[in-house]
Amino acid sequence: MTAVAPVRRIPMSRLTTLGVGGEAEVWSVGTLEELREATAQPYRVLGGGSNLVVADAGLGERVIKLVGGYAEADLERDPQLSDEHVYVTGWIGAGKALPALVRTLQKRGLSGLEGLVGIPAAVGGAVWMNAGTRFGEMFDALHSLEVYYRGEVRVYAPDAFPHRYRSSGLPQGAVVTRVRLRLTPSTPEEVEARMQGADLARKGQPKARTAGCAFKNPPGESAGRLIDRAGLKGTRVGNAMISHEHGNFVINLGGATAEDVITLLRTVQEKLGLPLEWEYELWE
Repeated sequence: MTAVAPVRRIPMSRLTTLGVGGEAEVWSVGTLEELREATAQPYRVLGGGSNLVVADAGLGERVIKLVGGYAEADLERDPQLSDEHVYVTGWIGAGKALPALVRTLQKRGLSGLEGLVGIPAAVGGAVWMNAGTRFGEMFDALHSLEVYYRGEVRVYAPDAFPHRYRSSGLPQGAVVTRVRLRLTPSTPEEVEARMQGADLARKGQPKARTAGCAFKNPPGESAGRLIDRAGLKGTRVGNAMISHEHGNFVINLGGATAEDVITLLRTVQEKLGLPLEWEYELWE
């Protein structure tokens, strides 16, 4: 069997929104046969590259990027699963870019994902971490998931996994390959208004190079507010800095390393004196 093409060792800084990370062997995978071949050795699955810090030394594991058939989206209504109040889509590939999907659903007048507007993730990555905002989470809109695990593909209902705030509960090594969405028929204008409301509520988030929120919000509190009240905005290690605009965002000022980011996060935790849990995933 020939190797999945293309396979190349490239800097992960090119594939992450924060722009840090050493080299890894990246496999572009678009079929089940290719996925089986790619997972024959230790691997990780890359979504949109947000909420991710990759070590400067790079990775020994393969990095799988879902493309081709795993990035296509069938948004037509499934008549057997839908009615006048519920719209269930066909299968949407995990490699599909979430921002493009959210905008397409808005144009079709389908409500359910507009609270995730602006999150720079792939669909599979959004499922894996149960991405969301106070306006909704990814699991809120899921009807079913197709998951590859230990060589087998199975379809699950969302409740099959103990999903919670910023976690899907899927087992390590599972690969979300496709999903169906459970949406509510609306109008493009109404969905657009809700998207604008969600976007406006997040005003103040930096437009610089970042990986999204650095810390999970503690129960009943905001990590950003805690960092702001502690006067830690602008704290800097190397070329990584806590944003002046929002305390829960680390920005890459240009040329930051993963070690800069890791040290900065630990410095914030120490100065706060709180065991804030990282929202970033660390690959090392």
